[in-house]
Amino acid sequence: MYVIKRVWKVKPRKAREAATVASRIGDLYHEAGQRSEVRVYFNGTTLPGKQDRLYMEWTAATIDTPYGNDSPSIPEAQELGARLRELTDKTWIEFYELMTPAKAMDLAPNPK
Repeated sequence: MYVIKRVWKVKPRKAREAATVASRIGDLYHEAGQRSEVRVYFNGTTLPGKQDRLYMEWTAATIDTPYGNDSPSIPEAQELGARLRELTDKTWIEFYELMTPAKAMDLAPNPK
């Protein structure tokens, strides 16, 4: 199981609007059965940490390309994606392996 995180550097004073758009995009993919439930979070300028950042994350059993598969396109998501690009300067994607009980190691005490 993996955690996939999409990150955007948002234009100044656009974090909340961009988060609204990203949240709708995530809902559309979830409703279409193409993605697990999506969590969106952001920081404009009111909190410590990196400012003007938007994050969208979800889990997936495998890491697959969204291109060339049999999933139908979602026109509204494509339109919203164009709007999101107008609100952001840069984007990247991060992948993490999710810790699950099946991946846990035996924590027996180390012999001395």
